[in-house]
Amino acid sequence: MNASVFSVPVLVTCSLLFVAGCNTTSPQAGANDAGTDVTNPSIQAAHSDGILVANKKQFFKQAESLKAGDTIVLADGVWEDFEILFKGVGTPEKPITLKAQTNGGVVLSGLSNLRLAGEYLVVEGLVFKDGYSPTGEVVSFKENDNNLAYHSRVTQVVIDGFSNPDKFNSDKWVVMYGKHNRFDHSHLEGKSNAGVTMAVRLNTKDSQQNHHRIDHNYFGPRPILGSNGGETLRIGTSKYSLSDSFTIVENNYFDRCNGEVEIISNKSGKNQFLNNVFFESRGTLTLRHGNGNLVEGNVFFGNGKHHTGGIRIINADQTVRNNYMEGLTGIRFGGGFTVMNGVPNSSINRYHQVNNAKIDNNTLVNLDNINLAAGSDAERSATPINSSFANNLVVNNSGENPFKIFDDVSGISFKNNLASQLPQDELAEGFDVKDIELVRGENGLLQSKQAQQLEVGAPASLNPTLKENTGVNWYDKAGLPIDFDSGKTVSVSSADELYRAVAEAESGSTILLKAGSYSLNKQMQVKSVVTLKAESPRSVTLYPMRSLMIEIEDGGSLKLDGLNISGKKSPDSAGNVLIRNTKLPTLFNHKLAIHNTHITDLNVNHSSHVFDAGYRSLADNIDITDSVFQNITGDVLRLDKEQDDLGIYNAEYVTIKNSTFSNIEGAIAKIYRGGTDESTFGPHFTLTDSNVSNVGKGKRNKSKSSIFLLGVQQSLISGNTFVDSKLVTIDHTVGEPQTQILNNTFDSTPLPEVTETFTKGASTATVKGNQSK
Repeated sequence: MNASVFSVPVLVTCSLLFVAGCNTTSPQAGANDAGTDVTNPSIQAAHSDGILVANKKQFFKQAESLKAGDTIVLADGVWEDFEILFKGVGTPEKPITLKAQTNGGVVLSGLSNLRLAGEYLVVEGLVFKDGYSPTGEVVSFKENDNNLAYHSRVTQVVIDGFSNPDKFNSDKWVVMYGKHNRFDHSHLEGKSNAGVTMAVRLNTKDSQQNHHRIDHNYFGPRPILGSNGGETLRIGTSKYSLSDSFTIVENNYFDRCNGEVEIISNKSGKNQFLNNVFFESRGTLTLRHGNGNLVEGNVFFGNGKHHTGGIRIINADQTVRNNYMEGLTGIRFGGGFTVMNGVPNSSINRYHQVNNAKIDNNTLVNLDNINLAAGSDAERSATPINSSFANNLVVNNSGENPFKIFDDVSGISFKNNLASQLPQDELAEGFDVKDIELVRGENGLLQSKQAQQLEVGAPASLNPTLKENTGVNWYDKAGLPIDFDSGKTVSVSSADELYRAVAEAESGSTILLKAGSYSLNKQMQVKSVVTLKAESPRSVTLYPMRSLMIEIEDGGSLKLDGLNISGKKSPDSAGNVLIRNTKLPTLFNHKLAIHNTHITDLNVNHSSHVFDAGYRSLADNIDITDSVFQNITGDVLRLDKEQDDLGIYNAEYVTIKNSTFSNIEGAIAKIYRGGTDESTFGPHFTLTDSNVSNVGKGKRNKSKSSIFLLGVQQSLISGNTFVDSKLVTIDHTVGEPQTQILNNTFDSTPLPEVTETFTKGASTATVKGNQSK
């Protein structure tokens, strides 16, 4: 028997001695349904699978003298502020077990965590929810630096939204130390604060060459962090990256893991990534540090979602074979497939040269970017060597060539590949170009009979790991997020009814305002995903009478549709704001949409703004369409609160279409993303088909710009007319920003200014088709 993967029973039965009753209902109904009072000191009884304990005092007493074969059963219920230390020495045949009375029936809430230390320990069936760990780890395979876990297993555990409420107070949910441990069939979802979801540490010799196994887990949605530190899984760190880990990561399902550019960050050697599925996840499986790793049989479904990526190769002796990638749109380091340049004589924490990479029998279908010698610059000048790209199938239905070559690729031999389009001359000899018919097989993957006959591409026998075969079967996996206008509609006809409707709104609700004027002498707090919509377009006028009309609280999102909003009744004070985030720390990202809405006369006093982002807040989307902004003494969008240059920013996507801005003393948008970290995707900014007149000329507009973008990664400014306005200022600070300024008219307005802060040489922006008058 393999001691690291020994099996344990998963069925908990009831003892007749347990007089308080046993929960036989589905744990989805809630842990309290059993009627068990976990605070009652009199409840402790023999259990058919061990000793049932009902409170922390009983647990600590039993945990003092555990021996091989012992089992502690936690009574169903909510255990608040429970820090578990579970330690002892079991054997392969007689492990020491800690389990829930009913899988999922024990919920650890508040300030809770779990530490394991010793040998042959098993933990099963717990749920962490409605709280966070008071330490830096929720589940830790160690008591302290001197007492680690070995040959131990954590299985069928759920950690759901157990995030520190301070978004940038970094922690980790699961951390593996020691050797020969297993984490399997568990469910991790919704980590919203900084810090990797799961990590394998190699910080001492007792944790190196560890032979851990991470398998059959459901890694549920992780929202965009908007900063470095949003990885889902990391194995090692740069400091110990030349040490081998021998960790196996197999048959896991990564569902919309969008934290940052590295979904998996491999930073050690001799690891295996086998048969995992990445579903609509932004970023890549990144072989960031460490040598001799194997990536085999993995499946990436991007479905055309923005920034979905595949595999990124760095360092020596990496083998990437028999993988399937489809519909990946990622660019740069987050591309569908990327082979990096390295740094000559690299320090341990930079980029070691790709050497002896074997890239064989992979299927790459509809990848926007296959990047070779990526990241080439004055520092990263060591091109790939002694490497091969053979027997791969490359198909793009668009007919576009997906290969992007950034430096010399003569160190990669291309042989016996099959492609639907001719690549560059440097690669052409290694490709046979044919019309390739793809048929989706029973395994859900596109397959080519031609490729199979030639033994090119991923094998037909590849079967993706199914989501339902990962995680636990007693806890629902994540569904789609609640969107605007997806719930019930509530009609209102007065300001008081509007206040009440906003306060009571369920997420997805639409509040339909009947025609008329609404004088608003109260501030509204948006706590849910809510739409304020006029019964008929712009039959409604809102007159805010407070210095702030709407505050978006943590967990809230707002859409304005078809409204008029006038500042004529605003208080005569500087700094009025129409909408802002709460000034309290926020954990959850929000959305703001302004559609077919006219916002005018925010000019009773100076520095009146439309939207002001809160410090450390992040908007997933800000969407402005078919709207008018007129006579405003401040800015429309203030997204510049992160001035500490740590790579943090206030909006992922800002999209403005077919709108009009006139007589705005401040800027249409101020977006600031400082620092040089390359781990994020955004910010993104789009302004199209809009009219800009007399914008940015106020004496308090320190940016002296109609639009100010610093550190924005992708910008599109197209088809707009600028009249008598300040210039558009764009500062490229990090990565390889993509800026397009196309087909605009600049009338009595300076042409845009694009600055390359760190990159020497000509601007990387595309500027064409513009007219200056």
